[in-house]
Amino acid sequence: MRIAGLEKFSTVDFPGSLAAVLFAAGCNYRCFYCHNRHILGEPPLLPEAEVLAFLQKRAGLLDGVVFSGGEPTLQSDLPEWVRRVRALGYKTKLDTNGSRPEVLRALIADGLLDYVAMDYKAPLEGYSPLCNANSAGVPESLALLRGSGVPYELRTTLVPQITEAKLRKMAAAVAADASWFLQLYRPQPGDEAQLRGLAPYTPGEIEALAETLRRVRPNVKAR
Repeated sequence: MRIAGLEKFSTVDFPGSLAAVLFAAGCNYRCFYCHNRHILGEPPLLPEAEVLAFLQKRAGLLDGVVFSGGEPTLQSDLPEWVRRVRALGYKTKLDTNGSRPEVLRALIADGLLDYVAMDYKAPLEGYSPLCNANSAGVPESLALLRGSGVPYELRTTLVPQITEAKLRKMAAAVAADASWFLQLYRPQPGDEAQLRGLAPYTPGEIEALAETLRRVRPNVKAR
């Protein structure tokens, strides 16, 4: 697997678990606000043997491993790596943009995932301006997670372009009992052209939006 980064210890990336995070290189989206944009092209890669040796050493000390990115479902050997990690005794979590439901379906069918976090970027017709890609695969992934029996969460980074009206529209595709997190957007150098003078949401504004959405989707939370 093309591994561009390794976070050796995280208390926040895998709910209820101490975890290591593997960052897969490459993505089929180009979201202007991506906080991992440095690994989307051809970044330096970590030796697979080195990563595996670390996980073997930490087996029994850490609870889980998160496969993140980039977009890990683009990696052809992702299932092999997930199996390898589970054989060491780890629980596994997948972070995905939902664009490859066929990979998600296979991982779930084979019992290889304990948790999934899926980015839900915008109303389906609004992906292209934000991600430079369409929303193909996203509706299928949303439906797949809804009926999978695997614990999951949805995540929406609240860039200024995502208005309350758009969030209400997005809510229609969210299962009534799904955990949906509205995440704070932190501007990065170079984002100015995309913001077009729009001010980022404050934490208080995000909490207010979450409270409004909870009237129709009770498990919406601000993060």
